[in-house]
Amino acid sequence: MGLSSNNNYCVIMAGGIGSRFWPWSQEAMPKQFLDILGNGHSLIQLTYKRFRKICPAENILVVSNTKYLNLIKSQIPEIKDENILLEPVRRNTAPCIAYASYKIRNISPSANIIVTPSDHLIENEKAFLEVISKGINSLAQKDQLITIGIEPTRADTGYGYIQYNKTSSKVDVKEVIQFAEKPDAQVAQDYINRGDFLWNSGIFIWSAEKICSELETFLPQVSHPFNSMKKRFGSPEERSMIDSIFPALEDISIDYGVMEKSESVGVIPASFGWSDLGTWGSLYEHLKLDENQNATFNSVPVTSNASGNIIKVSPGKNVVIEGLSDYIIVETENELLICSKKSEQAIKDFVAQLKP
Repeated sequence: MGLSSNNNYCVIMAGGIGSRFWPWSQEAMPKQFLDILGNGHSLIQLTYKRFRKICPAENILVVSNTKYLNLIKSQIPEIKDENILLEPVRRNTAPCIAYASYKIRNISPSANIIVTPSDHLIENEKAFLEVISKGINSLAQKDQLITIGIEPTRADTGYGYIQYNKTSSKVDVKEVIQFAEKPDAQVAQDYINRGDFLWNSGIFIWSAEKICSELETFLPQVSHPFNSMKKRFGSPEERSMIDSIFPALEDISIDYGVMEKSESVGVIPASFGWSDLGTWGSLYEHLKLDENQNATFNSVPVTSNASGNIIKVSPGKNVVIEGLSDYIIVETENELLICSKKSEQAIKDFVAQLKP
């Protein structure tokens, strides 16, 4: 079954706030709706366009928070209202995926589903589409939960890892040995040295029937409310039922709730120029740099003994930076961030300490 099949569905998860990208990304305008790469398109627009090559527009669902409805409709004007699934509260990826999966199964019980975050960078789209095609085709031989693992290029502490069986070289989908949480620097380097660890991309491929079955096995408290909706999907009652269901759901990721427990999990090792663009540092790798390896937005700062910095200020602002290297310097109308790149994983914690 190829990428052109009307039986392929895509679920774009777009409910996060990108707090490690503060202060550019904020709750009112999260990073998936920003033109992060400076190419005139937001990340969610790029993701939607990419998945239009995999399935028809009517088979693409966006799951997000209620407050982002107007942003989604303005940035993806072709999407129909019934394809925007709104969560009244954030409950992590397992409830998000359960909602979309049960809705899709109700429409097409034999559907294949590709799940993706809305805010990732994929530079080699051809290679990406080939990987997705391999995953979909493999489901016909073995119905399992497939995740995409990225062949690592460095010992990164910002990603979760997947250990896989490298001996099964003749198949596209490899056996998963274990999922590993974000490591410290030494453990990350150990993973790279071993050569059998991949970055966890958070991109999944599975059948609607298989993911619903595994949700019922490992997260019945999450799956049951959606399974009980049945024909109410697509009815006038759907919105009110979801608003009632979601607040009581467990806040749990699909990785922790299902993928780490299931015996039916495989991984496709891949390399297609991927980044989750989760931090300023990950963005830095994809920006144009000046002669001192500084990446700048909106201004041409005067620098002295300053290199390797990310500098983003309000348009037209005069900036002088002396003696800082490998720092993130970001200014908005009401916020200022000055943080070393090595401490960028803590930005989320710093933001939590700010007064509302």
